Amino acid sequence: MKKSGILNRHLSGALARLGHTDLVMVCDAGLPIPEGPLVVDLAFRAGVPAFAEVLEGILDELEVEGAVAATEVREANPAASALLDRLFPASAPPAPGGPGLELVPHEELKTRTRQARLVVRTGEARPFANVLLRCGVPF
Repeated sequence: MKKSGILNRHLSGALARLGHTDLVMVCDAGLPIPEGPLVVDLAFRAGVPAFAEVLEGILDELEVEGAVAATEVREANPAASALLDRLFPASAPPAPGGPGLELVPHEELKTRTRQARLVVRTGEARPFANVLLRCGVPF
């Protein structure tokens, strides 16, 4: 049995199957999920698990070279906006220090979600707590 990292076998296995440039959507409980991507639904109750907790756990295990979120997060969800700015600093190069964050209209983010290989649904109940991650390589 694993003793650290992501213990959910479905999520751990799905992350292990990802490759360079694959897209992963980490989303709140309300984002419409299109047909196509593998979905690991972690939602249990409103707010559980939280977007921040799931995203930080995934970033501990996944190499990321880019991230995209909805422009609307800036006004509608200051906590998620601050989290994304901390995790994906604008001045950082695509390197282990963290990629910058691209902001697009929410409708475009939903359209891009169709291209995701994996969607991880959290129990987050605050709006626009969604980020599309582009997998990198650790070398």
